[in-house]
Amino acid sequence: MPDRNVEIIKKGVRTAAPRLLVAELRKETSRAFLSIRNQMIAEFLSHPITQEIQAGPDAPNISGTLNGRGNLFSFIGFDSGDDPIEPILKALESSEIVFNKLTPNGIYSTAFIPSPDEIFEITPMPWASGRSWAHGIESGISGLGWHIKQRGLGRSGGGIQSSHQVSGNVKFRNVQYISALLNKYTKILKSL
Repeated sequence: MPDRNVEIIKKGVRTAAPRLLVAELRKETSRAFLSIRNQMIAEFLSHPITQEIQAGPDAPNISGTLNGRGNLFSFIGFDSGDDPIEPILKALESSEIVFNKLTPNGIYSTAFIPSPDEIFEITPMPWASGRSWAHGIESGISGLGWHIKQRGLGRSGGGIQSSHQVSGNVKFRNVQYISALLNKYTKILKSL
């Protein structure tokens, strides 16, 4: 009878061990994914573009994109009280990992984070439908020479666009922003 008990125990271990291993792998992978996602969000929130826009119409041009002529919130023309960063933050926070199947080498999972194009779709210019302000940060936004920084003016309360050029020799300085961030974390997640 003892041999039968040993066989029952061995069979139980063979049956339970893979389930326990899978549960542990899922837990560890989920923990690692959440850590990476939180790093991505923290990096986004600490980016000078994000901080400047979040600070509103009175912010200094800490991103250096406007050569000190106003700030991005006013230049882009957001309405006073808008939170243009919120849709991006929500998209990043909705990033998730899905476990697909168990393989001999471990668990097959897929991480989903927004693509740059998905972010560009949810960041419309306030004055130009079909254009993205987040994409404009990377590719350039025209009109800096026509921008007048003036407290209390325009929809933002920090400036307006003039009908004539008020300054020559000023140009918007493109900055790597959303694409660089998402490409970096896509690579990191692929190695997970």
